[in-house]
Amino acid sequence: MKQHKSRYFGMVAVCMISATVAFAQQQRGDWWGHGPMGPNHMWSERMPGWGHGNMGPGQQQRMQRHWTYMNEGVPAAYRGARSTIRATPEVIAEGQTLYTTNCASCHGAEGLGDGEAGRSLVPSPALPRWFVQMPMSGDEYLLWAISEGGQRFGTEMPAFREALTEEEIWKIIAYMRAGFP
Repeated sequence: MKQHKSRYFGMVAVCMISATVAFAQQQRGDWWGHGPMGPNHMWSERMPGWGHGNMGPGQQQRMQRHWTYMNEGVPAAYRGARSTIRATPEVIAEGQTLYTTNCASCHGAEGLGDGEAGRSLVPSPALPRWFVQMPMSGDEYLLWAISEGGQRFGTEMPAFREALTEEEIWKIIAYMRAGFP
């Protein structure tokens, strides 16, 4: 028991020191590629694309929609949007058909971003299987993302507002939220 306590307190100490150092670096402005952690820092050599505030290929485009949502919310047309359908077995089956026809070529049959058409995309397609479980994946966010696509954020996600009705988009969302059965 004593050994476990020592290990626990050692881990707590390491976490506290790491957090303190990170906070100090952030306050000095040498966080993620600024100041001493600049282009010659070990992360720049070992992980190209890191340092200097850069993200890996396509990461800025991928994160831009999330940043916009967290800081500005969705466009007015989507604010407060809530699904208009119940996730019955029939609706989920219809959602699967719609997903397979419109989404699976890029996002993959199980929502793992491994569809044939998505392999050459930068950034790579989102992973809706995991993303729909995240707190930020509310109805208004998902309706906005699917309806408007990614042109605004520099991704190749097509806008589906003309190709699908809002009800069809809700069925796709219901299917994804059901866990891609």
